[in-house]
Amino acid sequence: MKKLLLVLLAGILLLSACGRPSGGSNSANGEEGSEGNSEQYTIRIAHLVSEEQSSHIAAEDFKEKLEEESDGRLNVEIYPNGQLFPSDREAIEAVQLGNVEMTIPAIAPLASFNSGFSVFDLPFLFDDYDAAYAALDGELGQGLLDSLEEDGMKGLVFGENGFRHLSNNEGPVESLEDIQGLKMRTLESSLHTDTFKQLGMNASPFAFGELYTALQQGTYDAMEAPISLYYTNKFYEVQDYLTLTSHVYQATILLMNNDFYQGLPKDLQELVMEASEEFRENQRQLAQQQDTEFLEDLKENGMKVNELTDEQRQEFIDAVQPVYDKYEEEIGQDLIEQAQSANE
Repeated sequence: MKKLLLVLLAGILLLSACGRPSGGSNSANGEEGSEGNSEQYTIRIAHLVSEEQSSHIAAEDFKEKLEEESDGRLNVEIYPNGQLFPSDREAIEAVQLGNVEMTIPAIAPLASFNSGFSVFDLPFLFDDYDAAYAALDGELGQGLLDSLEEDGMKGLVFGENGFRHLSNNEGPVESLEDIQGLKMRTLESSLHTDTFKQLGMNASPFAFGELYTALQQGTYDAMEAPISLYYTNKFYEVQDYLTLTSHVYQATILLMNNDFYQGLPKDLQELVMEASEEFRENQRQLAQQQDTEFLEDLKENGMKVNELTDEQRQEFIDAVQPVYDKYEEEIGQDLIEQAQSANE
């Protein structure tokens, strides 16, 4: 029933909004500048996180810049909290089909649409933030962004959810023995799910928008997420123990329907790219600030937090090596090596 209501609400909101030019055809195809062109364009951004989280806050700044600097030719509507779609996968598909213009998903579900993005799901791939940024903002990341045009999407920039950590309701995690058999919710990514199965957990994917209730009802014992999502979605109310594993650096992506982007006049395309780059810098800075603040808030709200020692973490790293072997051919050894070289 809940999912049916969400679908009906999405349909009503989508029918009431217009994402195409409000007058004339979308024939500019990126060639016409602003002179003599006063057509208006609506950009609907559907995402899953709450209004408190850094992606939404940065999206509000993105909206303000586009609307002001386009002299009203761009109108931006933001739908947070999974109002239109309960999962990133569905939001990505809607952008691909042109049912909405933009979304800001975690990149793990994007691998179902473009397998190259699976490289970023590999566990313990990056040592720190600098390595992640070097890979995402360099040749590797740009090549993957460009490749999305073949899938009907325009990859604008990478944002940040941050390093992901493990939580559960059974006890603190200090070794692999502590997580054996736990019912584990994973992202909608086969590589992600296989990683936790390799660690000995009973892992399966589940939509983020319905996760709180599933944890509350005991459908899952464990989950993993960045610190910001634990706090802004109040998962501390349904998860008792948090272990700082930093097992995956999770980027997000500012994703737009490619036909819509290519149909914008050239000056608006340039404005969208400029605003996207500002989004990336502002959102990453805010995300790291929130991680520090929200971790203390999680502790104050009763979550018991522990961090793996180097030796404990190495046990996890060794255990997931078969995941690299399994996905090497699918991802490509060249992409894996390119990503790993960012740690040097």
